[in-house]
Amino acid sequence: MAYERGFWGRGVSTIAGLDEVGRGPLAGPVVACAVVLRRDRGVDGADDSKVLDRAKRESLAEAVRGCALAVSLGAASVREIDRLNILRATTLAMQRALAGLPERPDHVVVDGLPVKGLGCEHDAVVGGDGLVHTISCASIVAKVVRDDLMRRLARRYPGFGWETNAGYGTAAHRAALEELGATPHHRQTFLGLQFELEL
Repeated sequence: MAYERGFWGRGVSTIAGLDEVGRGPLAGPVVACAVVLRRDRGVDGADDSKVLDRAKRESLAEAVRGCALAVSLGAASVREIDRLNILRATTLAMQRALAGLPERPDHVVVDGLPVKGLGCEHDAVVGGDGLVHTISCASIVAKVVRDDLMRRLARRYPGFGWETNAGYGTAAHRAALEELGATPHHRQTFLGLQFELEL
């Protein structure tokens, strides 16, 4: 937790790591998570969620929830993504995650580039989900929550492979779209998606 210790050493008390999952898929919401860790407890093995297998992510997400001072989730729906665009919808999900924290953190750090319109001062760290411990923890929880949601949706809308592709545009997912048409959980504005919506 080298990044966090640098701020704690300057008198900053609470640091919220913020990350999102689900910008790129053809289906499903975008989910953000904010995590505030205790100064004396990290989560061994936490890393960028994309480099961890499912079992490890789920184990670490449970560990984060068990030791963090606060964990808050925010999401933006498919309708919001189509109405606002993915960038603004992602910002909305992040705002909701921060708003759900019990107290306003002293410092916020996000993965990637600065988030215009986030509504608070923050630092941005490119590759932060693998470099900043609190962002890693947020990345893990967000991905576990979103993947679980997509698996549950897969049971309602079989054939698209959401239980394994989490809504991303794999060849099998695109083939299923051609055969089955789009669902209410597909992002109509993504990649020129032109399929009849089955309601």
